[in-house]
Amino acid sequence: MMNKTTMSIALTAVLIAGIYAVAAPIKKNVVDEVAWVVGDEAIFKSEIEEQYQQLRSEGVNLGGDPYCIIPERMAVEKLYLHQAKIDTVEAPENQVATQVDRQMDYILSNLGSREKVEEYFHKPWPAIRTQMMDAMRNNYIVEQVQSNLTKGVKGTPQEVRRYFNTLTEDSIPYVPMQVEAQIITINPVIPQQEIDDIKARLREYSDRINKGEAEFSTYAIAYSEDGSAMQGGELGFHGRADFVPEFSNVAFNLNDPKKVSRIVETEFGYHIIQLIAKRGDQVNVRHILLRPKVSSKDLQDALVRLDSLRKEIVGGNFSFEDAARVVSQDKDTKNNKGIMMNEKTRSTRFEMQDLPIEAARKIELMQPGDVSEAFIMMDPKKNREVVAIVKLTSRQPGHKANLSEDFNMIKQMYEHNAKQKILKDWVEKKIKDTYVKVSEGWDGCEFQYDGWIK
Repeated sequence: MMNKTTMSIALTAVLIAGIYAVAAPIKKNVVDEVAWVVGDEAIFKSEIEEQYQQLRSEGVNLGGDPYCIIPERMAVEKLYLHQAKIDTVEAPENQVATQVDRQMDYILSNLGSREKVEEYFHKPWPAIRTQMMDAMRNNYIVEQVQSNLTKGVKGTPQEVRRYFNTLTEDSIPYVPMQVEAQIITINPVIPQQEIDDIKARLREYSDRINKGEAEFSTYAIAYSEDGSAMQGGELGFHGRADFVPEFSNVAFNLNDPKKVSRIVETEFGYHIIQLIAKRGDQVNVRHILLRPKVSSKDLQDALVRLDSLRKEIVGGNFSFEDAARVVSQDKDTKNNKGIMMNEKTRSTRFEMQDLPIEAARKIELMQPGDVSEAFIMMDPKKNREVVAIVKLTSRQPGHKANLSEDFNMIKQMYEHNAKQKILKDWVEKKIKDTYVKVSEGWDGCEFQYDGWIK
């Protein structure tokens, strides 16, 4: 998919299992009795059993008795949803629909076809999507209520220091070795003949599809070099900002689902696009992506160019920062002095496993200030080979966290704990103020929150 940033479709294991469980079949041998009542909402034994069976099938370990943990989580969600009604908190339907489409695409890519998805969930595709919409909507609303309750938490330096001083030696986290680095990348020159051949293939596909001689999705499955190929090139509903501008400009101007777009060039390669449907300010399209291939000679030429630049940098004729600004073809680092940013942590520090593997292999053998020889690496965003040199700016050895070097991490720990306390206190107060009836059999549970058994 041609997103500006890599999508994080996979949720946490428990959340995935929880969403999947909404669509799981009810076991016929479970008596459909009311297990809990929270306010005017009932939790049925069949619902608890559904979630338990789905968690088992996903291999999720809850770390305790699932017949205690699952109904308590369901009850807590109902408390948050009740508060959402009071506060008039609602989920934006377009955003929920987009999240669901992405999750459905993720499931589809793993199971292979709609038929296999329906077989897995024992439900037709539309029913799975509807139930997943409910789960995603509730999840969004709960997160908003929690955010409203904890929005005032901001750790001051004094509070962070006081919190750190209360930590026992065993509870102070170990920080693995981290590095900061700069990078210059260039794209090997691609011969015009290779580009012309790509365009000719796409024009041939378009002509046959427009004449009704072939299906777009069939060609996408057979030839597209994008991850959406398994879904016939279908991307799901997205807004303009989800795609690079060149792709959006064409996709959002399509009106005839039977026609194929002109050839579109983006940083990812060359595309043809077909409209599936429009919904408000979102569009669902199919596309076929072909990437020009880089020859060994082109890669070798690029290596020679960057090695020459490296000699100039090491010789003091250019700074790495100036070279990055003038030469680098990576738009994310070009205007940032070549500094690599860790999208996972939104900082300049990387653990070794978070770096592109080829860059990590070079950096592992370098000292701060060293500039690597040129090497070939796979651009993780564009999924194509580029040539790069890296400079190791700093290396922070693995160590126990401390305030001088890891203040931001400790601040996040403090704020997380402070928010969890606020939410725990709120839930327990809400339990006291809400009618709760728990059927016999749950009085032996060790619950996370006090007050369920009255």
